[in-house]
Amino acid sequence: MKFAWFIARRYLAKGRKNSFISIISAVSILGIAIGVAALIIALALINGFQGDIRDRILNASAHIMVSDRFGEGFADFHAQKRRLEKEFPGVQAVMPVVYGTVLVKGGTRDVSGAVFRGLDLERRDLEPWLAKLDFGRLPQGEREVLLGRELALKLNLFAGDSCLVVSPQTSLSPLGVMPRFRKFHISGIFRSGLFEFDSGTAISGLAAAQKLFSLPGQVSYLQVNLRDIFSAERVADAMRERLGARYAVITWMELNQSLYSALKLEKTVLFFTLALIIVVAALNIVAGLILMVMQKIKDIGILLSYGTTAAQIRRIFFLQGAVIGLLGTALGCALGLGFCFLANRYELIQVPPEIYQVRFVPFHIGWLDLAAVIAVSLLISFLATLIPSRKAAAVSVVDAVKYE
Repeated sequence: MKFAWFIARRYLAKGRKNSFISIISAVSILGIAIGVAALIIALALINGFQGDIRDRILNASAHIMVSDRFGEGFADFHAQKRRLEKEFPGVQAVMPVVYGTVLVKGGTRDVSGAVFRGLDLERRDLEPWLAKLDFGRLPQGEREVLLGRELALKLNLFAGDSCLVVSPQTSLSPLGVMPRFRKFHISGIFRSGLFEFDSGTAISGLAAAQKLFSLPGQVSYLQVNLRDIFSAERVADAMRERLGARYAVITWMELNQSLYSALKLEKTVLFFTLALIIVVAALNIVAGLILMVMQKIKDIGILLSYGTTAAQIRRIFFLQGAVIGLLGTALGCALGLGFCFLANRYELIQVPPEIYQVRFVPFHIGWLDLAAVIAVSLLISFLATLIPSRKAAAVSVVDAVKYE
């Protein structure tokens, strides 16, 4: 191996006649580096975007949602809450939620549809965006409500103003059947970071929502938060088995299945598409090594005449291609990781939040993805050396030196 490495290193580093081949080798290294860097950046982009969206969605919704299939709500939700916390390992917290769609009207003629959520705002483990509001404070009575930042901007409302909340449920009055409505004082403005949620959500205490939707002592569903979000399917299967057919159990992955399926498919297609850049660069390795074999055919004949084996000749040219692949992969990793670091630190790529739900494009490097990129790059580079190294090993001593 030392002999083969010595010859391979001299062929790569020295020789005036190798200038054209050296250019091909440099192009091969640069091509592999660009392909590896592009793969790392693309996968980090998808991982970062998917992770950021997932965190924002989970901050604004349940890991698992348990509801009554008959739409009657939970009359015994306190007992069910204790049961879920006690019987199912991995459950961190269970929160009752009252849920319904409403119309919210500000002081002007502006009206917007919204989702009205009643939450237990007295618990200690509130979401960060509820624990630290943009403006105001949490509701403290049955006539107070929080509005999402985008919803408040849409209706020109601020903390301290009042709004009218109209429920689609009806009530009987002297004038006939009328929709139920209540006037609320806006105690604060929240921002979860998810544009869709912030532009269509109003939040109050549990009692206020129960009164608005005529659900005395009942809730719409139980919101289950887990210690490990990726155990949701396992915990949900256990809940479906023990709770019976009366209750519907839905995980966060099922609620957002279309989004995550699209992101997963995009990641797979992107990986194989950008891997073609490395394949193209590997073709340069093949061309450069074949040219070197043709140029060094006399040297090969001399080495063979001195007793060098065909395996050693094959190893010499394999090592040359391997060095090119290693250098290109290392350079590509440095470029890709460096770009991701700078892009995250300085938020280089800004995007409109109303479209992409995030303010800038985050990059998250998955170590398994990085290992896969390195493995694919090295595998393609090593495979590219097989044809030239076999061609070099098949050189005949007589044909190589007969014109000397």
